[in-house]
Amino acid sequence: MGNEKSVSNGGVGFAGLLTVLFIGLKLTNYIAWSWFCVLSPTLIPLVIMLLVVTTLIVIDVIGRKK
Repeated sequence: MGNEKSVSNGGVGFAGLLTVLFIGLKLTNYIAWSWFCVLSPTLIPLVIMLLVVTTLIVIDVIGRKK
């Protein structure tokens, strides 16, 4: 029983913590940013992922035409 190892990979990452911080600052009127800017740490990785997937799909389609 003492040899069991527990590995946890979950939790909040840097972007999540930054988003929570920005939301807190926005709700306390410390910053006057738009909600788009406040939520940008969450949106940026999604946009990057969409760009990568789109690029891979385009490369696959071009490769099939040859």
